[in-house]
Amino acid sequence: MHVGAACAGGNFLFFPTWYHYLNSIPDANGLCTPQITSLSDIWLIVAAVIEILLRLAALVAVGFIIFGGFEYITSQAEPANVEKARKTIINALVGLTIAILAAAVVTFIAGSVS
Repeated sequence: MHVGAACAGGNFLFFPTWYHYLNSIPDANGLCTPQITSLSDIWLIVAAVIEILLRLAALVAVGFIIFGGFEYITSQAEPANVEKARKTIINALVGLTIAILAAAVVTFIAGSVS
């Protein structure tokens, strides 16, 4: 049973906590106390850390999209610079797609296990 959603706070921006998939009990202050009851709970922690890293990768990809757009704007219509900026944007979009799909798979698997 996943009780972690009943706990308030602990998230930073859109990043989950490391104990996101563990059963948690809110204390008197409203903070979560994760309950690690078996060795298999470690895999849920690993899944949460992987999800955090994938979300961070998605943010880096968005940064590269912005950087590629800046390169495109400042390329002054030089074909080599335009091509370099276009490749940066395309590679960043591919990376963003992979990171989003991988995060969705990790969320699905960890959600079905917990």
